[in-house]
Amino acid sequence: MAMSQALIRLEDVHRIYRLGETEVPALRGITLELHAGEFTALVGPSGSGKSTLLNLAGCIDEPDRGRVLVEGVDAATLADDARSRLRNRKIGFIFQSFNLVPVLDVYENVELPLLVHSHLSKVERRERVHRAIDDVGLHDYARHPPDKLSGGQRQRVAIARALVTQPILVLADEPTANLDSETARRIVDLMVELNQKRNVTFLFSTHDEKLMARVGRHVRIRDGRLDGAASGAAA
Repeated sequence: MAMSQALIRLEDVHRIYRLGETEVPALRGITLELHAGEFTALVGPSGSGKSTLLNLAGCIDEPDRGRVLVEGVDAATLADDARSRLRNRKIGFIFQSFNLVPVLDVYENVELPLLVHSHLSKVERRERVHRAIDDVGLHDYARHPPDKLSGGQRQRVAIARALVTQPILVLADEPTANLDSETARRIVDLMVELNQKRNVTFLFSTHDEKLMARVGRHVRIRDGRLDGAASGAAA
């Protein structure tokens, strides 16, 4: 079956960090496409370039060479305000440290990215928040503060917050790194379920090979270069 236009395409992307007079290459000519409905794991050891690749795919950072295309548009051609709108409306982010606001409850944390969406009414905003919270199984915890939740529950809140803007792509940077192995497996299972239920496109990075059994597509990275991709149906 012919593939549609890629949601995100990285074309021969290079990224170099400079430490004083020393240049440290983080990415060395990465080309990668992500299509609607895919669930892709970016697998590699610490320092391999996973986070840098996610930052470029999420338009948080810019490449030194190459292009990042979002639905066919070169992100480098966008003004800062347009790039910010693109990130907020089209890309969801999940972090290993959860990044929840401690003084806000679950509902308020999930609602936060919608507050800049002036086109949404209060009713639409409330419906989106409740749907996202229900999708991650936290309906009974909507008014709990983060410090009353387990690590797995906090990561579920982070997933709901990433989904609430109805993005075309969700990027998850080591989302299970701070969780025990059983909770990590459940979080990956939840993301797979949401991928299938909502057709959400996921790219998540990990160094844990044990999580790969549930993932449809693997992309391996080492020393800033892709080793290749392996495909397989998620169970």
